[in-house]
Amino acid sequence: MEILAVGTATTVIIAVVCLIAGAGGCFVVHQVLGRIRARTLEQELQNQVEMARREADNIRKTAELDATREMMEKRERFNEEMEKTQEQMREQERRLSKREDTLDRQAEQLLERENELKREQHLLEQRKQSCDARAKELSALIAQQKNQLLKITSMDVESARALLLQQLEEECEREMNALIERRLEETTEIAEEKSREIISTAIQRYAAEQTCEVSVSMVDIPNDEMKGRIIGREGRNIRAFEKATGVDVIVDDTPGVIVVSGFNPMRREIARLSMERLIQDGRIHPSRIEELVAQTRKDVQQKALAMGKAAAQEVDVRGLNNKMLTMLGSLHYRTSFGQNVLRHSVEVAFLAQVMADELGLDGSIARRAGLLHDIGKAMDREMEGSHPVIGVNYLKRFKESPIILNAVEGHHGDIPADNPYTPLIAAADAISASRPGARRETLERYIKRLEKLEE
Repeated sequence: MEILAVGTATTVIIAVVCLIAGAGGCFVVHQVLGRIRARTLEQELQNQVEMARREADNIRKTAELDATREMMEKRERFNEEMEKTQEQMREQERRLSKREDTLDRQAEQLLERENELKREQHLLEQRKQSCDARAKELSALIAQQKNQLLKITSMDVESARALLLQQLEEECEREMNALIERRLEETTEIAEEKSREIISTAIQRYAAEQTCEVSVSMVDIPNDEMKGRIIGREGRNIRAFEKATGVDVIVDDTPGVIVVSGFNPMRREIARLSMERLIQDGRIHPSRIEELVAQTRKDVQQKALAMGKAAAQEVDVRGLNNKMLTMLGSLHYRTSFGQNVLRHSVEVAFLAQVMADELGLDGSIARRAGLLHDIGKAMDREMEGSHPVIGVNYLKRFKESPIILNAVEGHHGDIPADNPYTPLIAAADAISASRPGARRETLERYIKRLEKLEE
């Protein structure tokens, strides 16, 4: 029994020990599994955080791309709307111009009719006055004849003959003066009719296109970063550019453009081309700016020479040296009320030649004077005086003929004409400047015309 009791106690102890060991093992296993599960959960959490961060980056990049695309679309829509608006404004201006032309024609017709009525009324008044004067003259003549008859009855033959001859002489003189006056009026009317016919023929034979041009002073740039490079550190690049070209460069918040401003069209063109070449070249610094501007100035002068040669060939004017041709070609960059001065000079040359042919004059002299009449406008800041005076002083250096010099200096009536070509050039100049579409009106006159149309 004792042995059985000892065995049972041992068994119980072993069971208790095993139970304790099992419980401890379970606890250890539970702790290990808990740590493994915690590390797994931490890793999963880190993975989820990383995935969330990547997804947030993707969302941010997508949003930036969408915003950029939307901005580009808005800019394109804005440009399209601006183009449509400008086209509508141009169409409206064309319609207003047509209405204005119609109103001008009607006004001219009314004015012509009014002038015709005034002329008829004036003629009637003149005839009435002439009839009254003639009646008075006849009454006086009758009374005079009565008195003379009374005198003749008491005169001898010689005295009567002398009196009769005196009366005949006075009568012949009056009739001769009246005849001369009638012939003078007829000659004046014929001359005016012939001049209108000549001008009409000249305009019909030379139908030029509209020469009104708009000077462009906008330079496109690829991005806003280029603006900063053009300005340079502390503005040194833009100052060097303005000093080299003699124009002002305006850099504002307008996207994609830089404004080149200057009163000299040729300098503005040199600046515009130089800026475009700088942007294409990419090397923007003061020394490169001076180099490119100098090269562009040479290119523009070569282009002016080519344009001068083309204009001279177009009107068949020969014997002009390269300096004169370059100066003539530089008129392409000049405008007068929006009219290109070089095309205006070519037009005046053709018109003068047509009118010279109608009058039996030398058409080649008329073409030469017409082509050179505004050459003084090419150097109005280099010499003092009005452009006719500047032009004639310049042409004297090249030994131009006195006829050409007088036509150039007198085409605005500043000096008396000493040859028939001077008034011819003045007439051609006036025709070219006054034809519809040749020149752009000033803003003030344009607004007044619109106000009259609205009224």
